[in-house]
Amino acid sequence: MSVILFICTGNVCRSPMAAGLMRQRLAQEGLGHHQVASAGVWALDGRPASDHAVTVMAERGIDISEHIAHTVTADDMAEADLVLVMSRDQAQVLRNTWPQYDWKVHRLSEMAGKRQDVSDPYGGSLADYRACADTIERYLNEGWSNILKLL
Repeated sequence: MSVILFICTGNVCRSPMAAGLMRQRLAQEGLGHHQVASAGVWALDGRPASDHAVTVMAERGIDISEHIAHTVTADDMAEADLVLVMSRDQAQVLRNTWPQYDWKVHRLSEMAGKRQDVSDPYGGSLADYRACADTIERYLNEGWSNILKLL
């Protein structure tokens, strides 16, 4: 079993949505034996997913209403086989903090052959969250084969 860890800043918007979308895709592909987790580089531990993130995922048939924010730890990094971050800055924080795991840290967009950050919708409108989820889903779909290779 492989562990995929999604990282964003506060672990209440992008990474919980990405984890939900990944779980859904893995289940559809019959690959549900992979574990998916999420965390934030500066999360406020214990916070729920943002209301808009919960709504947008529910629109896609994904329930993240039980999500609880979690700050990434050394154990998380050690256990993960693949760490997908939303921004270059997040990758740098992880690489500076845990240089021994540099090889497993990638921006999500890199899986799709791009070099772009996934914009943070925090505090934005429902439309902003939908656009963010669309971007995450596009990168997951376009980068699917690369993700599987790295697992």
